[in-house]
Amino acid sequence: MLAELSALLGGDIVVAPDAQNVVRHTRDYCVEGNPGVGILALTYPRNTGQVSAILRYCNQQRIAVQPQGGMTGLSGGGVPTGPCVVVSLERMRAIKEIDTAAGTITVEAGVVMQAVQQAAEDADLFFPLDLGGRGSCQIGGNLSTNAGGNRVLRFGMARDLVLGVEAVLADGTVIDALRKVIKNNSGYDVRQLFIGTEGTLGIITAVVLRLFPKPRSVCTGICAVADYAAVLALLSRARTGFASQLTAFEVMWPEFYEIGTVGLKVKPPLDPGYGLYVLIETMGTDSEVDLARYESVIGEALEAGIVADAIIAKSQRESNELWTVRDSPGEWQKAGHWPQLSFDVSVPTGEIGDLVDTIRATLKRRWPALSGLYFGHIADGNLHVSVRMTGHSVPALEIEEAIYELVSQRRGSISAEHGIGSLKKEFLHLSRSPAEIALMRSIKRAMDPNGILNPGKIFD
Repeated sequence: MLAELSALLGGDIVVAPDAQNVVRHTRDYCVEGNPGVGILALTYPRNTGQVSAILRYCNQQRIAVQPQGGMTGLSGGGVPTGPCVVVSLERMRAIKEIDTAAGTITVEAGVVMQAVQQAAEDADLFFPLDLGGRGSCQIGGNLSTNAGGNRVLRFGMARDLVLGVEAVLADGTVIDALRKVIKNNSGYDVRQLFIGTEGTLGIITAVVLRLFPKPRSVCTGICAVADYAAVLALLSRARTGFASQLTAFEVMWPEFYEIGTVGLKVKPPLDPGYGLYVLIETMGTDSEVDLARYESVIGEALEAGIVADAIIAKSQRESNELWTVRDSPGEWQKAGHWPQLSFDVSVPTGEIGDLVDTIRATLKRRWPALSGLYFGHIADGNLHVSVRMTGHSVPALEIEEAIYELVSQRRGSISAEHGIGSLKKEFLHLSRSPAEIALMRSIKRAMDPNGILNPGKIFD
C-alpha cells in the first residue's frame, strides 16, 4: 500500500509511520489516543488533487481515512480509532485571494487561524473568528467542528463566516463551491454538509471566508457582580447600551477567576471574593466616542448597584492583560488543575446560573473531593465546565453522565462548539432525537457508502 500510494503521489507526500512520527498524529488537546492504533501511512498532500487521489485510492481499497488539522480539538475528532491512512492538511497553507470589494478571503484548509487574521489585518479588514488556539488551529478544522470562540455574540459561529467551500468526497470527487456571494438560494446549501460534520462526509480543502470592516476602537473591561441575576441585568444593559458593538460577554465564576489570577501568580484586575466576574468587549469606529459610551454604560450599572466594582482597560496592553485571565485555561496545568475533564455545553442563557448551581451541588454530593471551574460565553448560552479529582482518579464516565443528563433536562446541547468526535458520541442521544440520528446516518451512507471517512466519530 505504501509503495502504491508513493507511486501515485510521490515519496515526499507519503511517509511510513514509526514510533516517533505517529505520536503527534494520535492525540489532540484532551484525547490521548493509542500510538499503536495501526496507522498504515501518513500523508501530507500539497493540493486538492492529491487529496482527491488519496481518497479515491483508499475508497477503492476500503481503507479508513483520518483527516487532521492542527490537532487542537477537544473531542478526539482528529484522533484515529483504528487502522487508517492519515491525511494531514498542514502543507495546504496558501492564502489564494483577498477580495476587498466582496469582503472575502480565500484560503486553503491548512492555513492557521492567526494567519487569516493577520492577512485580513494587512488588508485593513477584520476576520472575527477567534479562540485560544489561534496560533496552531487550522481553518479546515475550525470549519469541520463549526468552531465558536469569543465573538459568536456578534459575528456568529464558523458556519456564519463561510461563503464558499471546496471539499473532496470519499470517492475522490472534488466539490468546487468556492463562491463569494452572500445570497445564493440555488438549491441545497452544500456548504453545510461539510461544516460541523467533523470530516465524516468529506474533507474540506479550501474555503471562502467573510471579512468585515476593521474595528477602529476596542473597549474592554471586567465587572464584578454579586450573583447570576446581576449578570443577566448587566447583559440586558450591555445589549441595549452597546447594541451591535457588543462583541464579547464572558462570565467567570469565582473558582475560575482565582485560578486564572492567583493560581497562575497573576495580579487580579479586581479583588477576589465577588460572586461572578464579567469581561465585556465592544468594537466600534470612533475610539473617543466609543470609550465614552463604554464608561457611561458601566458607570450607570455601578450606580444602579448591578455592578459592584469594575476596571476598564486604558490601553491595548491592559486589554490584553484582562483577556489573559479569560484565556487562562491553557495554563491551568501550571496551577495544578490537571488532568482535567472538560465540558462544553449550552442551554438558554437565563438557565445557566441554575445549571451551574445544580452541577456544583450534584458533584459535591457524589464526589466531595472534586474541584470544578465554571466559565463561558454566556450571552450565546455556552457554558464550559472543567473538573478534576484532587488526589484521586476521575470517574469520568459517571461525571459525564451526571452533567450531560442535567443539560439534557434543559433541552440543551452536550457540545456547544467543540464537536462530538469520539469523546462524546455515546451521549449524542441526550442532545439529538432518534429521528435526527437516523437522518444523520442516512446522509453518511449516501455520501460515504464504504464508511472510510473518519470512522468511530459522532455516531459511528
